[in-house]
Amino acid sequence: MDILSSDISTMVFKRIIKKNVGEVSLDGQVLALLLELDGKKRVSVIAKNMGLNLSTIKAYITKLLQLNLIELAEDATPMLDKDFFEYLNAQLSLATGPIARVLIEDAVADLEHTLARFPSHRAAELVDILSKQIQRDKQRVEFKQNMIKKINEKGY
Repeated sequence: MDILSSDISTMVFKRIIKKNVGEVSLDGQVLALLLELDGKKRVSVIAKNMGLNLSTIKAYITKLLQLNLIELAEDATPMLDKDFFEYLNAQLSLATGPIARVLIEDAVADLEHTLARFPSHRAAELVDILSKQIQRDKQRVEFKQNMIKKINEKGY
């Protein structure tokens, strides 16, 4: 897994439990990080709690990944649901017409995700990208306002 090429602040990692781990030497901070990676907390929260910057945490996580002591806990990341995408399509369709579905699919693909597995913490980013496809200022503002309400309603 090449995490060096992406933002890890919103990622969640968990420890891998193995019977035959062998000898591994870790310094105090890396060991403390390993203990913090519980499959529930985002990397940004752990970095703040430990008082470390994200580049240091990224280096430590890279080492732990290379040692095969942790893995990405994808199931811990909340995803956007079907209801959200239906609402998004309906709102975007008001401004762009029937091409809305294609615009959504393209934007999701550009963010390197799928409609079935799109992280909820990136909902605002998706809305922002799609809003740039709306030519009229009034419709763009209305679209953003409606989507922000939906994001807040859903707790994303």
